[in-house]
Amino acid sequence: QVQLVESGGGLVQAGGSLRLSCAVSGNLYGFTGMGWYRQAPGKEREMVARLTSSDMANYADSARGRFTISRDNAWNTVYLQMNNLKPEDTGVYSCNLNKGPPFSKQYWGQGTQVTVSS
Repeated sequence: QVQLVESGGGLVQAGGSLRLSCAVSGNLYGFTGMGWYRQAPGKEREMVARLTSSDMANYADSARGRFTISRDNAWNTVYLQMNNLKPEDTGVYSCNLNKGPPFSKQYWGQGTQVTVSS
């Protein structure tokens, strides 16, 4: 099993910064990558940033240039540094871990609320 616990959300003014953390525990055997997803009120969940197990990062167009995904050496914690935040960045941010075949399973944290005021 894998457990993911997010922290670092909060209320920030537009133009401000936040750093989200995702604490990772459990058996990571077979994992292919991790990511941060956002669900805004009334919208579907969307990918914000992903990091593969070989450290390749990709970002949503809305996040590129403002957000950075990173990790510690042992994959115990994955971070999302968010700069120049905008009101449209408001939502619940969830951490995700993906395992490839033969496990083919995704794990999710409980999420952390980010609110950006204008």
